[in-house]
Amino acid sequence: MAHLSASQSLLGLARSFQRFNVADPLTQCLAPRLTRHFAAQTQIPISEVAKEIEAGLSPPGSTNSPQQFSAVQKTSSGIYTLDSPILKTLYSWPDLEPTRYAWYEQQYLDAPMRRDILHRAVIFEADATRRGTASTKWRADVHGSNRKLYAQKGTGRARVRDKKSPIRRGGGVAFGPKPRDFSTELQRKVYYQAFKIALSYRHRKGELMVLDDKIALPEDAGARFLNNVFEANNWGKADGRSLLVTSTLESQNPDIFEEMREVGEHGSLKDIEDVDVKDLLETGRVVIERTALEALLGKHLKFLNGPEREAERRRIVQYL
Repeated sequence: MAHLSASQSLLGLARSFQRFNVADPLTQCLAPRLTRHFAAQTQIPISEVAKEIEAGLSPPGSTNSPQQFSAVQKTSSGIYTLDSPILKTLYSWPDLEPTRYAWYEQQYLDAPMRRDILHRAVIFEADATRRGTASTKWRADVHGSNRKLYAQKGTGRARVRDKKSPIRRGGGVAFGPKPRDFSTELQRKVYYQAFKIALSYRHRKGELMVLDDKIALPEDAGARFLNNVFEANNWGKADGRSLLVTSTLESQNPDIFEEMREVGEHGSLKDIEDVDVKDLLETGRVVIERTALEALLGKHLKFLNGPEREAERRRIVQYL
């Protein structure tokens, strides 16, 4: 069938890439020289992928060993369909060398696009940030006399009350704004789903980079070091700016956040408590720590009990 031949073709392509050697002189002559060395690159886990695909291609009567992520699932009609998890490369900070791989379940990092949910989440966040402190005075709030300015009849002019009328200079404001709460409501499940949709959208566009290390500054380094990192990796203003997401709260390490504000034209740094859906969508790319990504994908875990939370956490990601 088509999906079986496609899986075999992908397996053959992966094995071909494993034999690719960037240190070969012929390869360096045919391809442009890379600006960054690959001394720390890891090998694609071909054996694990082959075991999963071959186990899925075995006949229904055979016994296969259980695995955390099944490459092939059997439907009620007896047809095997390919259900591959998402393979992400984890990079080190700040040299951005590939260190290892991670499997993410498809429902977390390949969620279908839902513009309506993203719109509701962005509006929900915007309403929550409105201060609602605008305040005006009605005629009863204006200081002044309540005396009628002139007689009701006999002057040939319009009827008038006191000088605090809204149609007079210095008077009150008719139907003016008063302090109010602009925040709206949105179901938690819908809001947490918006984070998965935004991260999945970034992943499909190739704009989601996952770091295996913490985002930190070396000793005696500051804003100049961050500026060099942005320029060396084409993350800066000329390339659409970048969003860095860390699991370290700003109250725990305020120095790196202050240094990042000095190079704010290139991007921004936010912790997992400050980042929102709009932040994940408005910059050119998202560079996120591994622990921060798991925290955003698992926002619903805090509503589960201990055993269910741990089991669901293991379902989100598996490392190789």
